[in-house]
Amino acid sequence: MTTTDMPRKVDAASVRAVSRKRSRGGSGGGLRRAVPATTLLWVLAALYAVPVLWFVLSSFKPAGDLFSLPLTLFPHDPTVSGYKTAWDSANFSQYFINTAIVCVIATILTVGVSCCTGYALAKYDNKWLKAFFIGILATTMLPGEVMLAPLFLVVRDLGFYNSLAGIILPALLTATGCFMFRQFFLTVPDELIEAARIDGARELSIFLRIMVPLSRPIMLTLAILSFQWRWNDYIWPLLMLNDPEKFTVQIGIQSLVGAQNINWSVLLGGSVISMIPLIIVFLVFQKYVMNADINAGLKD
Repeated sequence: MTTTDMPRKVDAASVRAVSRKRSRGGSGGGLRRAVPATTLLWVLAALYAVPVLWFVLSSFKPAGDLFSLPLTLFPHDPTVSGYKTAWDSANFSQYFINTAIVCVIATILTVGVSCCTGYALAKYDNKWLKAFFIGILATTMLPGEVMLAPLFLVVRDLGFYNSLAGIILPALLTATGCFMFRQFFLTVPDELIEAARIDGARELSIFLRIMVPLSRPIMLTLAILSFQWRWNDYIWPLLMLNDPEKFTVQIGIQSLVGAQNINWSVLLGGSVISMIPLIIVFLVFQKYVMNADINAGLKD
């Protein structure tokens, strides 16, 4: 006698109930795992935000309330006198123009030179290029103060002392920019370049029409970082410039500090004014960086 195992009928309602239990269990487990991480992120955000918030709100306090006890976060009598005094006592309009010229030109040149250098280091096999890359990385192992004296002598001998070009010139090639572009171009398949060469494209055309568009997220990221570096630079412009008409914003803020005393309300107001362009640049360009697809145009 033979027996035949017949498949049992499955109740659709029980299947849906089991799937709902599994989904609830999975979502509950994911929620439990996400709570500690989210809490930690909020704590870190608060640690970073509270000093900045204190700094900005203190700029609206009168000078006599900044160190009065007990300390308060919010000003009792908000005032913008610190901002007005800072703007009137320093030539901020000229400082903003000088710094904008330095930042824009230096950022464009830094991104362009770093992109070319990173592409050559990633896609061309040459022992001298490898030695050059090691030399670039070696500059990050030395404090910036160590290279100030020889860098000053080089720029002075080139005739760029007391000029905005003397501030821009040392910013052309940065180790961070070269490393960022090199690491990105290493992820681009060599087959893409070989296919372009087979189609008759020249090296310059491959770089400009294929590699540069692919590296747009890296370019925007480095542009934001470079603009921030040049805008906040203080030591190098202080060494290079002695004409008040060519001072940058950071040197202008330093001029608000008196020889005998410091008006903290004015200094805080000038510092907040200097932050506004950086905030605008970040808010404008961050969406392009966050929304950009780094792997656009590439296939596995």
